[in-house]
Amino acid sequence: MNIHHELSFIDGHALNIPTLKILSENGDVYPGATVPDINQETALRLYHTMRFIRMLDERMQAAQRQGRISFYMQCLGEEAAVTASAAALDQDDMIMAQYREQAALHYRGFSLEQFMNQMFSNERDLGKGRQMPIHYGSNALNYMTISSPLGTQIPQASGHAYGQKLKHIDPQTGELGSEIDNITICYFGEGAASEGDFHAGLNMAAVLKAPVIFFARNNGYAISTPADEQFAGDGIASRGVGYGIKTIRVDGADALAVFAATQAARKICVTTGEPVLIESIAYRLGAHSTSDDPSGYRSKEEEASQQLNCPIARFKKWLIAKEWLDEATDESEKEKIRESILEAVKVAEKIAKPALESLISDVYDEPIPLLVEQYDELKQHILAHPQAYPTTSGRIK
Repeated sequence: MNIHHELSFIDGHALNIPTLKILSENGDVYPGATVPDINQETALRLYHTMRFIRMLDERMQAAQRQGRISFYMQCLGEEAAVTASAAALDQDDMIMAQYREQAALHYRGFSLEQFMNQMFSNERDLGKGRQMPIHYGSNALNYMTISSPLGTQIPQASGHAYGQKLKHIDPQTGELGSEIDNITICYFGEGAASEGDFHAGLNMAAVLKAPVIFFARNNGYAISTPADEQFAGDGIASRGVGYGIKTIRVDGADALAVFAATQAARKICVTTGEPVLIESIAYRLGAHSTSDDPSGYRSKEEEASQQLNCPIARFKKWLIAKEWLDEATDESEKEKIRESILEAVKVAEKIAKPALESLISDVYDEPIPLLVEQYDELKQHILAHPQAYPTTSGRIK
């Protein structure tokens, strides 16, 4: 314990946490920076995922404006933060996301068709059409289904990670008997860090020493509220320090910095069983969602100044300099992706909606009487008004 005898207060802003940067905006490695251990195959997969998500986001934003889907949220500006962190994980690590991490899911193997089926809520949707667009989930890919309420996944991640650790605890000594095989990563925005679940989750993980990576995406705005109106401290990273959690802040537009930080964080988790907090700083280039108009709370000049800091362009320049990518091949592949996305939209929107009875399946082992009664009332209502439910009334059992 550090004891002194003069009355003084700790300055709340005295802790100045640095930001890890490896790649400059021009795609050059900063002098003195260490490039993480990343091979060509992983680097190209990372880049292709970012590029795909950018093109998917552009097309589906337009689809929402055309009335073809009801809602959408882009990953615009945060592609490197999400994709590079996912690339540094093991395929069997659990991902608990917020709602802007579609790049992590695609990196894991979620197909274009699966994205479309979910967004159009058709009968091939893994969630049976019961979630609004972009609320993905995949048991096969260890990606927990998205929940709209902010922050609920944070204490869940602490609990899940603690369960992963318990499998490796020696019952005799109470110590880790072996290196933990898999961990949990939990994504959330800086706005979600203002929820009580954030503090409950971090405190739980810190006390129990759960192997979870808390990945805070600080993109500057919680919908329309700027970060400086949300908190007065040094970002989200200082809160990790406050809970006694190993913490690092990274440039979220720098794929190599994010990859290196997550790689190192995972090593800490599997060897010590302890949590890590990563704060990613990457400006949200687009609107919060298709329901949002950012012109009401930020200027065009501010947005334009950030457009130059594109994470995809930055990583692309590094790949070209490494001779792992060439411009001609990249442009050719982009055109193919654009065409495949357009075709996938046309196919998915024509697939039938899920049968009505799927609405109450998977809730209980057998639907309880009250649920059956409510379902029968709904069925009679739909049959009485077929003109209002044209895609469902013919598929009721």
